[in-house]
Amino acid sequence: MFKFKYALLIFFISLVSVSCSSDNDEDDGNTPGIDKTANLQGLGDSASQLLSDAEFTSMNIEIVYVNGFAPSETALANFKSFLEERTFKPDGIKIGLRAVSSSGKAPFSIDEIVEIEQETRTAYNAGDEIAVYIYIADGKSDKDEENKLTLGSAFRNTSMVLYGETIEDFASRPNAPIESDIEAAVLNHEFGHLFGLVDIGTEPQSDHKDDDSDGHCNVPNCLMRASIEFGSGIIDEIEGGRIPQLGTHCIRDLQAAGGK
Repeated sequence: MFKFKYALLIFFISLVSVSCSSDNDEDDGNTPGIDKTANLQGLGDSASQLLSDAEFTSMNIEIVYVNGFAPSETALANFKSFLEERTFKPDGIKIGLRAVSSSGKAPFSIDEIVEIEQETRTAYNAGDEIAVYIYIADGKSDKDEENKLTLGSAFRNTSMVLYGETIEDFASRPNAPIESDIEAAVLNHEFGHLFGLVDIGTEPQSDHKDDDSDGHCNVPNCLMRASIEFGSGIIDEIEGGRIPQLGTHCIRDLQAAGGK
């Protein structure tokens, strides 16, 4: 059972901003022959296991993408660096990619994403290796509105989704960051929720929770803020691969939970 889903959102009003939302959903994930229990827990429940080497010394990230929506090498390199910077995995972090056909279900409800995970996920915790599943969809979220677009969602302890079509559409807008930078920002932000940020499995070491948005940071410019303005200032910061970073408060939280 999982408790929360956090989604990275883009709002188009007078300025453009990024934030996340939450939902609830449940799924038993029963499949004969494979013990999936450890990968069907609440969001943030595996934070310390992802961060430290106390139980798992390596990480296996399975990225399943719909044909035509493969993540860029630049985004993946940034993503892996982000993980290596924050986790203790002496036996390494591997990222595997696999293409699948379209499900034809877009726009997607989170229940449909859960069904797709059941059908396409093959990597689960094994021995001293923890597994994470990332699905890159060929459509949009069914919760999108005219001024609110969902880029990605973390919805279980080792599961998240990116909405590839929405990312492509946003990257094509005038003055928007390049697509690989948006991909990296979404990957890093949503994995921050898997790390239990903010206060969804990892205990805050200081008062930096956003009281108006569960799971987010109130420190300016932090990767885990619910709202990051995409005005000229933030565009300048993102350009050239300068993806928003975790603030010191979030880093201290991860260090206290077993990370770097």
